[in-house]
Amino acid sequence: MSSRGGRQSMSELRYRRLLEHNQRLREDLARPRIRVSEAAASLIRYCKTTKDHLVPSVWGPVTKADDVYGQQKSGGSCCSIQ
Repeated sequence: MSSRGGRQSMSELRYRRLLEHNQRLREDLARPRIRVSEAAASLIRYCKTTKDHLVPSVWGPVTKADDVYGQQKSGGSCCSIQ
């Protein structure tokens, strides 16, 4: 193989890499985005409206019926051995 053929394949490789990089940049540009202020407001709204039973100092004591981390009553055993 001559040096000219090696240069051509190197330039083709560089060109292919540039095309792939350009495609990734186009995909990144097409990704939907929101403003940071909107994301922060959404997070604050979620934290204010979603009750966290692990923070009773904020939400108050949890009744046994509402306690998702407490023991669950079941009608029988959860599994059977045959």
